Amino acid sequence: MKVKLLNIDNTKSELVEVSDKLLKQKINHKLIKSVVDWQLNHLKPRTAKTKQKNEIKGSTRKIVPQKGSGGARHASRKAPIFVGGGIAHGPKGAVYKFKKINKKVRKIALAQTLTKKNMDKNLYILSDVKKKIKKTKEFNKFLVTNNLKNVVIISDKISLENIYTSARNIKDLKVINEAGANIYDMLKYKNVLLTLSSIKSLEKRIFDEKN
Repeated sequence: MKVKLLNIDNTKSELVEVSDKLLKQKINHKLIKSVVDWQLNHLKPRTAKTKQKNEIKGSTRKIVPQKGSGGARHASRKAPIFVGGGIAHGPKGAVYKFKKINKKVRKIALAQTLTKKNMDKNLYILSDVKKKIKKTKEFNKFLVTNNLKNVVIISDKISLENIYTSARNIKDLKVINEAGANIYDMLKYKNVLLTLSSIKSLEKRIFDEKN
């Protein structure tokens, strides 16, 4: 499939061939959502922990008679309504369950996300940046010329070193290494901009059985 190739200096663009396997997938929204949920579960560990009723140490002796007092029937001081008792429905720390997703499914979902972005005309390819761009104004000019707002840039290592200084302070823009390309960031930002080397690397990463 032919895709327009942008240049950082805004010179005349050309078309570049990208595999149909990467940009013509059949989209399964439930699959993509399941991978995003899996990713968010791993984003931040759950460390908050409160003691449940069965974890409180102390006597289990009945604190008041069952009948005769005219008050409520209580079993022990471990009940959540007492100070020092267990916490009802509190966080349980790292002991929680989430569905495991194998690597092959994650790869397919990544390819489907790229297909979705291409269908929505929000996928762009940038020729590798071989010259260091020091000024934010210069990089911002490239974005304005190509009407790129709210964009995540997935870059190869060399291009990342050359554009990071000039791109890091621009609003609603994120630059990540190709190795960290993920569905959550692609969906969070409206536009996805990949360098030429990074899309070739992603293609190999997704469809190479050894990776």
